[in-house]
Amino acid sequence: MGRHLFLFACTLLLLAASTASAAGIVEHTFFVKSLTVSRLCKRQVITAVNGSLPGPTVHVQEGDTLIIHVFNESPYDLTIHWHGVFQMLSNWADGPSQITQCPIRPGYKYTYKFKILKQEGTLWWHAHVSYLRSSVYGALIIRPRHGHSYPFPKPYREVPIISGEWWKANVVDVDRLAAATGTPPKLSDAFTINGRPGDLYPCSKHKMYKLTVVQGKTYLLRIINAALNNQLFYKIANHMMTVVAIDANYVEPYVTDVVVTGPGQTVDVLLTADQPVGSYYMAARPYASATLSGNPVPFDNTTTRGVIVYDGCPTPATPLMPALPGFYDTPMANKFYNDLKGLVGGPFWNPVPLKVDYEMFITIGLALEACPANNGCKAPKLSASMNNESFVKPTSFSLLQAFYYNINGFYTTDFPSKPAIEFNYTNDAINKLPIQFAPKSTKITKLKFNTTVEIIFQNTNIIGPENHPMHLHGFNFHVLAQGFGNYNPATDRQKLNLINPQIRNTIGVPVGGWAVIRFVANNPGVWLLHCHLDMHLAVGLATAFLVENGPTPETTLPPPPADLPQC
Repeated sequence: MGRHLFLFACTLLLLAASTASAAGIVEHTFFVKSLTVSRLCKRQVITAVNGSLPGPTVHVQEGDTLIIHVFNESPYDLTIHWHGVFQMLSNWADGPSQITQCPIRPGYKYTYKFKILKQEGTLWWHAHVSYLRSSVYGALIIRPRHGHSYPFPKPYREVPIISGEWWKANVVDVDRLAAATGTPPKLSDAFTINGRPGDLYPCSKHKMYKLTVVQGKTYLLRIINAALNNQLFYKIANHMMTVVAIDANYVEPYVTDVVVTGPGQTVDVLLTADQPVGSYYMAARPYASATLSGNPVPFDNTTTRGVIVYDGCPTPATPLMPALPGFYDTPMANKFYNDLKGLVGGPFWNPVPLKVDYEMFITIGLALEACPANNGCKAPKLSASMNNESFVKPTSFSLLQAFYYNINGFYTTDFPSKPAIEFNYTNDAINKLPIQFAPKSTKITKLKFNTTVEIIFQNTNIIGPENHPMHLHGFNFHVLAQGFGNYNPATDRQKLNLINPQIRNTIGVPVGGWAVIRFVANNPGVWLLHCHLDMHLAVGLATAFLVENGPTPETTLPPPPADLPQC
């Protein structure tokens, strides 16, 4: 009997040890400093992490604890946001400046520590201050924990493909000039793939990303749109791709020859090297949806490309070029966004919550701000708003600090759940109404723990329509439906997909259209909801949710870390 008890106890210890080893600690150090690089015939200084562009790829397994020591050796204030990470009970580590923390000042450091729970796939990290994320970014790859596998055949190799945006200028100066003058920021000069512009740009013949593949093998491309202000079409000549995940959420396999991403979004695709040995361009160019008085708004209309070279390909070989969609191909973009379906029963699939506790109808779009006295401007400044409220971040405390320490005067919890007045949201005639001018405020929404929230986003034609990529921090959401024109509850409620909708953290609300999302507020803290076009976030297209603590210690936000930066 004693021998059996001993063996049983040993078995329990082994099981406990194997369970504990399933989750580990992954630790990195980020040195953020100036880096001199040559791009587009010009040597210039950028801000980068550990001397590379993109910055380091962070690899973790689901269940791991991630610790990142950030040393700010740059001349600018800085924070790092872990885009798409839930940050369960670790809101202090989320990273948006003045929302969950004050910036890390030059010469100081901060350690981000959080667990990766119930998530697999491709996410990313980036600076969340000013335009610094144009060069301070990198991939965050979450693989299944030991003993678990992908819901698709294991690929031969996994490759991050990060699209970026490049300026032949100091991006902080670009941002500051736009803020001071109230005009749109200077257009970027190029797009990049894994930090390289490609051979269509000046002085860039040898600054092109190259991926060598083995014929017959299948690769998992982890596509990330790290551009600041542009959605992008992505294609590979003569190759089809199978989409298997978006925003670190698995989807039903979807075969396509083009991938569309908005800033902040990720798409995982399987690529089989099934073509004759040779070389094939991969290319990305903007999807441009913004118009003003019916005319396209100026944008960076250039194309970046890299090259896929089959092992054994004779050198030199002229790569084949894919036929890219036109810049204004809204039907193509809309088809891609609408066709994706969630993988019911896949890892971490969550069914749609059917009971809604709090409903919101939120108009999103551009606005105007009256020219301040003695400012020197001669016309109203460009602004943006949600439900005609243009968001202003606090300065002397973060929103999370003000909430946690019950400090009054930094925000109010009266963000409107619907517009103050109803109007024809997608009609250009609204530009004759005073509603163009949106008041500045720091209004947010207070939610009880575990509240199910439904948001109907309605794009407006104020100033001009555009596809707006809306990103929610701290949560995923189900995308129940999307369409064009004004949302009509009598007919559009019938379109809600409550069975297998895609799950995302960032959605491109169709130009001149609407989208319906739903999420459960089960994570206490302050969570930003904003447009992921930096030029629109900067002028107020944002708000936040304040989620109260739950009933137990396991659902209560812990105190801030000792090294939390102060304003």
